[in-house]
Amino acid sequence: MRFIAAFFWTFLLTQMACYIVGAMSGAAYDFKLSSTMGVIITVIVIILGEIMPVEKDAGQH
Repeated sequence: MRFIAAFFWTFLLTQMACYIVGAMSGAAYDFKLSSTMGVIITVIVIILGEIMPVEKDAGQH
C-alpha cells in the first residue's frame, strides 16, 4: 500500500510541477514526458526510502 501511495503522490506532484514550469517558460505541456518523469522519480523515491536507515527507538514517540 505504501508503494501505491508513493506512486500516486509522486505522479501527481510531478504532473503539477511539469505543468507549472512549462507554463512559466511558455512551453507546451507534454503528458507523456511528465508521466515518464513521474515513474522515474517514483522509483528513485522508493529506492531511497528502502536504503535509508531507520532507528527503532521507543523514545521517539
